[in-house]
Amino acid sequence: MFVPEIYRAPDPAWLIELVRAHPLAILVTPGPAGPLATHLPIVFAADVDGTEPPGTLAGATLYGHLNRANPHWPALAGGADALVVFHGPHGYVSPAVYGTTPASPTWDFTAVHVRGALRPLTGSAHTMRIVRATARVLEDRFGAGWDQTSSRGYFGTLLPGVGAFEVAVTTADGMFKLSQEQEPEVCDRVVESFAGSDHGLHRRLAALIARAARARIGVGRR
Repeated sequence: MFVPEIYRAPDPAWLIELVRAHPLAILVTPGPAGPLATHLPIVFAADVDGTEPPGTLAGATLYGHLNRANPHWPALAGGADALVVFHGPHGYVSPAVYGTTPASPTWDFTAVHVRGALRPLTGSAHTMRIVRATARVLEDRFGAGWDQTSSRGYFGTLLPGVGAFEVAVTTADGMFKLSQEQEPEVCDRVVESFAGSDHGLHRRLAALIARAARARIGVGRR
């Protein structure tokens, strides 16, 4: 991923936060007839195992699972070099918001690209642990207090159709394009525009743009 220096995260922790907050990722690996891509939830192994969370994405381990009926699964049988793409808040920025001319439209967005070695996890015990723990992690973060205890048997019936894997992360990069190229007063108008949107994703984007602006103040860039 091409990331101009101005759009790099102020801190590596931003990448980890984005992955945790937006776990529905795109897994991309080579396939017999070209690249294969699957949308699926990906979580940190540390969150599943209850171990110390990573300080950086590089060196971390990720867990995921997918349907064995998906042609992507047999292509992973011997392991693969994987790209995992996470998308965060994003939105179109109209030049009308800037209040200046000339101007051109753009798209503010956040994304993290992770690369690493993917290894399928063999055995039903491993798979069940990943499936149940992933459900627990996501329920704790986004759910409504669902208790999976009474569904353990149901999970067992689904297990033969599920394949689990881990990705040992070697490199990670993040793109946080948050109107950094604009003058402070213009950036403030972009924040105001997104903050007033009915779209929750836009309001989260507004908060990130404002946070990035504060970070630039802290290092004397604004």
